[in-house]
Amino acid sequence: MFAETSSRYVTRNPEILSGEPIIIGTRTSVRAIVGLWRLGIMPEEILNHLPHLTLAQVFDALSFYLDHQAEINEYIERNRVPDELIHPSVKAILDTL
Repeated sequence: MFAETSSRYVTRNPEILSGEPIIIGTRTSVRAIVGLWRLGIMPEEILNHLPHLTLAQVFDALSFYLDHQAEINEYIERNRVPDELIHPSVKAILDTL
């Protein structure tokens, strides 16, 4: 199994999420962390949603994102749920953010 370390806590492994950047030792993608951050969730609060991570891992993922925005934005868009598939109650919550 080959894994490429991209930063202190971020790696890529072709066997996990097809090589999408993840936090080392987890299956948590940088995309998932960035998605929460883009919703306005502070890095310290992201730990409430992903309690298996450390604050250092969250900040490293955000730093990685800032250095690789085009790539991570492409993963985000590729994995975006089409609007017509989002339940109206979820859409209402998202509209308030």
